[in-house]
Order: sequence, then C-alpha cells, then structure tokens
Amino acid sequence: MLSVVHMFHLGQTEGKPSRPFYSLSLETDLRTELFETNQYSPLQRPVLRVTTNVSLTILTVNELNIKDQYLSISGYLTIAWEDNRLSWNNPTKTSQDYTNVVYLFSAAKYLWTPTIIIENSVDDVSTMADTNIPLRITSDGAVYWSLSGIFKVACESDIRYYPLDSQTCIIRITTWGYTQGEILLQLDEDKPINFDYYNQNGEWELQSSSAYYASNRYERGLSFSTLYFQMTFKRKPLFHIINTIFPVVLMAFLIPMVYKLPSESGEKMGYCLTVLLAYAVYMSIISDNIPSTSKSVCFLSIYLGLTLAFSTISVNLVILTLYAYFQGETAAPTWILTIMRRKRRCDGEENKIVPCLNEENGNNVDGKVMKITQTPEAKTLTYHDLSLMLDKFFFMVYMIAITLSTLILLIVLLTNYHA
Repeated sequence: MLSVVHMFHLGQTEGKPSRPFYSLSLETDLRTELFETNQYSPLQRPVLRVTTNVSLTILTVNELNIKDQYLSISGYLTIAWEDNRLSWNNPTKTSQDYTNVVYLFSAAKYLWTPTIIIENSVDDVSTMADTNIPLRITSDGAVYWSLSGIFKVACESDIRYYPLDSQTCIIRITTWGYTQGEILLQLDEDKPINFDYYNQNGEWELQSSSAYYASNRYERGLSFSTLYFQMTFKRKPLFHIINTIFPVVLMAFLIPMVYKLPSESGEKMGYCLTVLLAYAVYMSIISDNIPSTSKSVCFLSIYLGLTLAFSTISVNLVILTLYAYFQGETAAPTWILTIMRRKRRCDGEENKIVPCLNEENGNNVDGKVMKITQTPEAKTLTYHDLSLMLDKFFFMVYMIAITLSTLILLIVLLTNYHA
C-alpha cells in the first residue's frame, strides 16, 4: 500500500516542472533576457513619475570649519526605486523560472538611474554617480544604489557664542534635469538619517538630527523635488575653556593691578603696555578662528574689544597718575577736589573732650564735652596725595568693571551652552 502511494507522488512530481537551482548559467540567461531580449534602455524611465526613496548614513564628521563655513562628512546616500522591467518574480512573464536567483548586480551605465545632486556642495556640484559601485536588483524590480563619498557642504556659522557654540548644518539633496513630475524624492520611512555606524568627532558632539521635505526649487517655471538633512553639532568645551576663556579672563584681571604698583618703582608704564600688547595679540588670534562676517557678532570678541579699550584707557590714566606723583608736594588746584568729590576735613563740627578751667579753684582739672564750632584751616592737597587717591579710585573702578563684564560673558555663554 505504501509503495503505491509513493509511486503516485513520484508521478505527480515528475509531471510538474521543477524549479531550477541557482547557477552561473541561470543568472547569465536571466541577464540576457532582461537586458538584451527585452531590449532594456537605460535612457528610458521605468514609469512616468519615478518615486525615489533617499536615506543618508553618516559615518563620521571630518571637519566643521566655522571660519570657512563648511561641513565635511563621510557617509553614503542610499537611493531606492522600482523598475518593473527588471522583475523576474513572476515565472509566467519570463521564459523560465528564475525565482532561485535572489539578486542581480549591475553597473550604473547599464541601468536607468535618477540624477541627483547635493545642491549646497562647495567642491563639486555635478550629479552623483560612481561606475565602480554596483547596483543591487531584487526579483520584484526594486533597485538599491549606495553612493559613498566625502560630502563637503556650505554651513553658515553662528559665532555669537563661540567657543561654547552649537552649529546647525543642512545637506540639500535635489534632482537635476528631471522635474518633480518626473522624479519625486521621498525620505526613507525607517531611518532617513542613519547613525548606526557613526564615529564620534573629537571636537564636535552630535546633538540632534532631522530630515524633512523642503519647498520645491523652481527654475524657469519648473519645480524640482528637494530634501533637507539637518544636523546640529555642539562644540566640546574643555579644550577652548583651558586655552581660550581661562587665559582671557586671567589677563583681564591684570589690568586693575597696575594701580597697586608703587609709582616710584618705575614699572607701572611697562606693566600697563605689556598687558595691552598681550590682549592685542590674543584678539588677533581669536579673530583668525572666526569668520569675517557681519551677520552675527561674537560675544567673546565684544569682551576682548571692551577689555582692550579698558587697557588702552588705563595707559593714559597711568600717565596722569605718574605725572601727579612726580609733582611732589606741589599744591593741587582746588577744582580737582570738586571733581574727585573727596574733601579733606580737619576737625569739623564735632563733639570733643577739651580741657576747661575749674571755676572754684581756677585749676585746669576738668574735662567737658564741648562742641567746637570753629573749623581749623584745612590741610593743603598736594599732587603726591592726589596720585595716591587716583590709584585707589581707579583700582576700584577697574576691578568692578572687569568683574561685571566677565560675569556677564560667562553667564551668556554658559546659559546658551546648557540650554
């Protein structure tokens, strides 16, 4: 009985055509049928409007240069579309059953491919194509193309909070030659921007990313499909805190200390000019690292300019104090007292214990609290005294001004960094 059933199944199998296993000859026959027998044309679009899915995979950030305002990244664009002329999953539409051939690989010159450019590229604005990268074709006619490279795009810098800044850069992908009615770019639904293989950059930390459809680009009345891939990077602060902010703040507090140097030491003017030149050099170094743009102003540059102005004014004030000091005991003009609002008083209307005569025995033995209404002659203000007074006054003014400006700078930078 079992042998009869077995014979029946063998008869059924033999009567049904078997599916050929994969072999080189089978794949060669498939290529011949798809490209030669069916007269495939790489110049002809598959359909009237080809929907093209695009995703961007970022491998690493090579450089984000805020002075030259560009972003350089390594990665690849994955482009996918359907070409029904290249499908073989339905055996009734082919000369034989090719379903055991899972994939085909072909070069770009043998297939129709969408022409895509990176619109804001700063190196080359030609269409993206690489004949060395094979295209993967599936049995249902889906074509996948991964174009790798180093993408260098323009990135407008926001230098207001340098060096604790964040920068937002956009990669603009658009079609070239084909209008929106002929090629429609769409974002990949799963991962429009892929960071699975991303390697961290030593200077910049990836903060966020997004992809969205942009308003179509119009040219001579024709619209072209456009996609935006946006990435925000935050600068890692440790290096710039140690090498930029910390030295700048320390040098700022050197300015008021010039008024603590004794005038007779002969070092006040040299010290003051040294601090001024140091700030001028440091300001030139900072300006070399930021772009020459007027759209935004760096708060650190404002702080450096303000401190440089403080130091410049301090040079002139030190000259005045030295001039007053070396005038010696010469009497200073009386109008200086009014300007300084510093009046020297000697025994004004004060309560003092003074000796008085005892009425009984005439001896000066008692002391009574009496109000002296007569003001003795005030002591003359000399230039030497004026110099000392100016040193104290300018020290306090500069210390307050430098402290306030430094606190404002640090609060602004840190508030934005942690926002």
